[in-house]
Amino acid sequence: MFWREEWDIKKASQIYEVPQSTLEDRVKKAKTESLEPEEAARKSSGRNKTVFSEAQEAELVTHIVAMEERFFGLTLTDIRELAFQLAELNNLSHSFNKEKKKAGKDWLYGFLVRHPELSLRNPEKTSLARAKGFNRTVVQSFCDLLESIYTKYEILPTHIYNVDETGISTVPNKPSRVIALRGKKQVGALSSGERGALVTAEICMNAVGNFMPTMFVFPRKRENPMLLDDGPPGSFAVYHESGWIQKETFVIWFKRFIEFARSTAEKPVLLILPGVYI
Repeated sequence: MFWREEWDIKKASQIYEVPQSTLEDRVKKAKTESLEPEEAARKSSGRNKTVFSEAQEAELVTHIVAMEERFFGLTLTDIRELAFQLAELNNLSHSFNKEKKKAGKDWLYGFLVRHPELSLRNPEKTSLARAKGFNRTVVQSFCDLLESIYTKYEILPTHIYNVDETGISTVPNKPSRVIALRGKKQVGALSSGERGALVTAEICMNAVGNFMPTMFVFPRKRENPMLLDDGPPGSFAVYHESGWIQKETFVIWFKRFIEFARSTAEKPVLLILPGVYI
């Protein structure tokens, strides 16, 4: 916005639809501080002035993202404490709580608004063994080995299989969504009082989407064919007290896989499986 001495402030307020008091303040500021019109018209941060510069906040964002990628994601409280430490170490003027040694919630919410690439998420539990095994060196070594096998044996997608297991509870942990009256405060659903048992499903498919019949591991000693009623076509069962797949049960599955894949010297089959089996 530009202004001139000879202009009437009230008229300028009507033309530009800016409050008259705001124009008066800007004109007064330009005169007392000897500022250019553009600089005087620029809106100041006022009470919401940020503690850190853009470069410092960018560095803070980089650190937050890096910690999450290393499976040590920061909570909202961690970020507030980190902001306080950063301000103190850099001797920055701030109004953070020095007793609790953390930034205020108003700063945190403003920080998240200024950086929409960050969001509050629920992390998935990841075992230490899995986290240690998933790094750049290991992944690159795996990819190099996989590429060399592809090239050496010229394996077709129909002969590339991936196998993994998943646990299925006999009692649902979360009820399905239901249709109810809009605006009703609470919607109920009957749930089982049982804790439920874990059943392991061993699932295998090739690169074109063909599935091998599923193997179920039921947590019991004795066989019961009725447990496979209405199961996937061709599925079969083994039994173990834990309900988890063991070396012996995996051998049973692997023999079935050999029959299913029908590998030959001319057409070899590649089976990719989790490191937990190795």
